[in-house]
Amino acid sequence: MSETWTFVCAVSELLPGEMKTAWDEVTSVPIVVFNYDGEYYALEDKCSHEDFELSAGSFDPEEATIECVLHGARFDVRNGMPLCAPAYTGVPKFPVKQEHDALWTRDDRD
Repeated sequence: MSETWTFVCAVSELLPGEMKTAWDEVTSVPIVVFNYDGEYYALEDKCSHEDFELSAGSFDPEEATIECVLHGARFDVRNGMPLCAPAYTGVPKFPVKQEHDALWTRDDRD
């Protein structure tokens, strides 16, 4: 597991209802970070149904969901769990920290 945190953006650049992408500096994994009602969540930016960027889809800030634009699979941004077919497997969730008015994330898988 990497202890290196990746800079995402300044806190002021990710308002409630918005999302921002970053690449893990160690593993080069794409990560999408969401601001859901002032709380920050990060998922791997890859649909578990098809290898496609979740960040290309629609983030619903009222439902805390992201919908893959390719086939319509939806995931809960708070935990990565699939909410409908065609996805049956969750998306990896990553930690987010706020430090010095900035947001940071990392791929913390072993």
